[in-house]
Amino acid sequence: MSRRAFLLGAGAAVTTLAGCTTTRAPRVAAAPLPVNTSIYASMYGPQPNELFPLPAVPYEKIEPRFYRQMVANPTGERPGTLVVDTANHFLYLTYENGQAMRYGVGLGRAGFEWAGRGVIQYKRHWPRWTPPDEMVARQPELQPYSIANGGMEPGLTNPLGARALYIFQNGEDTLYRIHGSPEWWTIGKSVSSGCVRMINQDVIDLYNRVPNGTPIVVTSLSAAELEYAA
Repeated sequence: MSRRAFLLGAGAAVTTLAGCTTTRAPRVAAAPLPVNTSIYASMYGPQPNELFPLPAVPYEKIEPRFYRQMVANPTGERPGTLVVDTANHFLYLTYENGQAMRYGVGLGRAGFEWAGRGVIQYKRHWPRWTPPDEMVARQPELQPYSIANGGMEPGLTNPLGARALYIFQNGEDTLYRIHGSPEWWTIGKSVSSGCVRMINQDVIDLYNRVPNGTPIVVTSLSAAELEYAA
């Protein structure tokens, strides 16, 4: 399989942790960066065949280090493991031969509130969002989306985006999620709220690569570890 095919796809966040965001981050303008557009225009292009067709992402305005790419594995974890590096805003999926697929992620306060080892208990395609009762109590305008009312319908404005991966530890829900977001400008940043947010095109790619039961580590990698891997 070519590097291009592999990158383009295999088989193709909250003021409290469970909410996974309703606060929209301010959109920050960034100067376009010169990149090789041939692969990224396809990688981050529109996806009209999705249940809710996705628009293209203006990837030129995102730092290239946060693009989906195969890199040397800095994590020390065995192949088939997900690693969220909260210090550097990266998510890794480890492979054989010391390689890892790296994605840029955005984090909110909730993204730093849980660390440790768990598993991807299950995944959801265009998930519903159900803010916890504690969040609804603080933000009554969310009452229509409460657990009792069945949550928010999937769609382009749903805070969980196109896909969500649900992290459990010792059989219990950590309330920690990896999920899509249309707010591409928050990738590589820490914003006011959220779990681990990804560009929708990237979370779709990740969803297709990992099965239920995939081990996951949420940690903070040091600059020395990243330098060693490079």
